[in-house]
Amino acid sequence: MKKIKKEDISQEILDLYDDYAHNKLDRRKFIERLSIYAVGGLTVPSLLSFISPKYKENIQVLANDPRLDSKFITYKSPKGGGEIKGLLSVPIEAETKLPGVIVVHENRGLNPYIEDVGRITALEGFISLAPDALSPLGGYPGNDDDGRAMQKKRNQQEMLEDFIAAYEYLKVHPKCNGKVGVVGFCFGGWISNMMAVKIPNLSAAVPFYGRQAAIEDVPKIKAPLMLQYAELDKRVNAGWPEYEKALKENNVKYQAFIYPNVNHGFHNNTTPRFDKKAADIAWSRTITFFKENLK
Repeated sequence: MKKIKKEDISQEILDLYDDYAHNKLDRRKFIERLSIYAVGGLTVPSLLSFISPKYKENIQVLANDPRLDSKFITYKSPKGGGEIKGLLSVPIEAETKLPGVIVVHENRGLNPYIEDVGRITALEGFISLAPDALSPLGGYPGNDDDGRAMQKKRNQQEMLEDFIAAYEYLKVHPKCNGKVGVVGFCFGGWISNMMAVKIPNLSAAVPFYGRQAAIEDVPKIKAPLMLQYAELDKRVNAGWPEYEKALKENNVKYQAFIYPNVNHGFHNNTTPRFDKKAADIAWSRTITFFKENLK
């Protein structure tokens, strides 16, 4: 079997995976269309394996990192019923109250990549909370395919309320200074935009390749925004020109970056869509932005 390299994966395959990952194709149709590219020694199983997330191999901050007090907590779900589980991470050596950051997952629940982002955020000098919107259904099931199917069963507005409740939980945490921002990816990017709409006192929002808020909601945004987009992400980017126009018309403070020649999901280091250069720049900007706005 031919060993696959990143250069073997065409843009068409990445676009196909994007459609599958965002529920535009069921698994049968995805495999069927993927088989078209199984040529020259490439097989469908090898292609599928290569483009699927590799979580264990790419964790950057271990769950038991001695620099962190990282543990799961629960808080009440306002609409979904029951409780929401979230990963709360606090730097061990913090001597004063810290600003807070809500870390919002993609459309598949709190998987290992987002848990890792939560711990990485905390090591930058924040108290972070990464909730799992799948909690009312039993939580992230251990794989993304089932996670996507589960998340489709939840109402998006109810999930938004769960993340707003995470903000309320973190804002009054004894180790938080009361200043709280949000960063989210894909679905979490939309949540980040919507939290800026719904929470007048939100201190900052950083949506990564997230669907924009409705234009009529833009006047409600008071938090500064940093919007991170991927040039090749035509699906999400289609809404950006109108959104930017509304942000300008309503004097919303924002920064926007479109990273050249990268795909939706470029920050996720577990799939071939990852682009280290763009991810590093975008994350550095994110942390600087939070430090400026969550003082």
